[in-house]
Amino acid sequence: MSRIIGIDLGTTNTCVAVLDERGVPRVVASPEGERTTPSVVAWNERAEVLVGVPARRQAVTNPAGTIYGIKRLIGRKVNADDVSWFARSAPFRIVAAPNGDAWVRVAGDGTSPQEICSHVLARMRAVAEAEVGEPVTRAVVTVPAYFDEAQRQATKDAGTIAGLDVIRILNEPTAAALAYGAHRVKDGRRIIAVFDLGGGTFDISIMAVESGIFEVLATGGDSALGGEDWDRRLIERLADEVFDAHRVDLLSQPMAISRLKEACEAAKKALSADKETWLRLPFLAQDGRGEPINLERRLTRDEVETVTHDLLDRLEAPTVRALADARLAAGDVEEVLLVGGMTRWPAVQALVERLFGRKPSKGANPDEVVAMGAAAYAGILAGEADDAALLDVTPHDIGIKVGDSQFSVIIPRNSMLPVRARKLFATTQPDQKFVSIELYQGESDDVTKNRKLGQVTLDGLPPGPPGSVRVELSLTIDVESILAVTARELKSGQQAAVTIRPSGGLSHREIVEIITRRREEEGNRAVARTPTEHSQVSRVPTSRDLPRLDPELGTVGKGGREED
Repeated sequence: MSRIIGIDLGTTNTCVAVLDERGVPRVVASPEGERTTPSVVAWNERAEVLVGVPARRQAVTNPAGTIYGIKRLIGRKVNADDVSWFARSAPFRIVAAPNGDAWVRVAGDGTSPQEICSHVLARMRAVAEAEVGEPVTRAVVTVPAYFDEAQRQATKDAGTIAGLDVIRILNEPTAAALAYGAHRVKDGRRIIAVFDLGGGTFDISIMAVESGIFEVLATGGDSALGGEDWDRRLIERLADEVFDAHRVDLLSQPMAISRLKEACEAAKKALSADKETWLRLPFLAQDGRGEPINLERRLTRDEVETVTHDLLDRLEAPTVRALADARLAAGDVEEVLLVGGMTRWPAVQALVERLFGRKPSKGANPDEVVAMGAAAYAGILAGEADDAALLDVTPHDIGIKVGDSQFSVIIPRNSMLPVRARKLFATTQPDQKFVSIELYQGESDDVTKNRKLGQVTLDGLPPGPPGSVRVELSLTIDVESILAVTARELKSGQQAAVTIRPSGGLSHREIVEIITRRREEEGNRAVARTPTEHSQVSRVPTSRDLPRLDPELGTVGKGGREED
């Protein structure tokens, strides 16, 4: 069997780790010498795919063809509020797929987030193969604990396209706690919290650790909140200032957006340590007379905290709710672990200290700890280590639509995994042949505010008067929070045919077509590629041959405003 690697597929950066000969997780550096790889994919003028550092280097000159933050779109609908907000300041086009999923327009074609993420995963696979000296086909891939069913399945599909068998989807907070070594506490039961604020998502998990067993008591979060939102606030603030001074809308100019993003991200990092920094962007744009617009201003940490205070406030409610779901008080938590690059921000650390009444631990690199935990768990699955067991929970309520818009919960959130629940249905019409049920995931009593997972159709029911045929629907969520549905007709005991029509995602046929096309393109490119090109260009192929989307399909604009 090939080695199992651990991959932290992040919004901003991605990291891969393996176990060394002593069974200790170790981060693998990229050929550029970076221990984390930017989660950036670009298509250049020669239709080559660049991944990581090479892609980020040409972002300013190729803004429309350089895709970042794609994890925020995976498994999401184009009409989601946070997707529309992301699209407003993104230099590339976000469009609607035929099923309403959020895709990205690349070289005129619609490309799914799964395929774009697969380029990053394929790059991590190649980095790991160069390190271990053998082919790698299996991986543990981490996701935010608050990811829903569609997002988890889309992540697995991205791995499949990248040629990886994703043997386990692991929640990021659990992976982080494993890497911190919290499971090695043998005496007594300890309550810990993992506060994970990355580039695009926020998770909070409350865990009990005892004798090498992790038991997740409750989890919460916000899958549309992360460090990029802080960057975006700065971008919009600066764009407003330029508009007020020059009546020029920078949000409609992809190159200006790309330069602003790079500068704002660098400024935020600088302000994590210093109280002020300078932004200098000469020739950012041109005014109405053709004169250059030069942006140069001092930026302070206090100013950033002022324009982002509501983002900081959004971290509190999920944390308080997770503690309540775990039936614990903040004082019961003995240690708080910080994960994700945004936890370096002083205001975030101060918030954590206020909520839990103790200073958080900083015993590991927040950018690498999740990948190391994934590699550690890969070792457990491979039988190379047996010093930890994970007991996780489901992050969202799972239920069905009843009546016009009511939500009936079948599996409550924070149920221990794996979990199975059953629901009985009876026919309402004579000789009824099927029962159709809409499946949802979320926390609102109003089903329209929750995420539709799909339509479940139970076919092949025996004839009979109304109410005489009863069907038992079983919902099972496995240890990866992946949902499965089975059903049987109670009178005969026979299994009923179950068809789930997902509300989004790639079909099996689409995945196979992408894999086949990319293999053909990869073979053609390998023949034509020079050694120099090979060192800079990802070995995974372009997606130019994907079927074009109807140009009228739900394009989300990049912004724009009218003059006062």
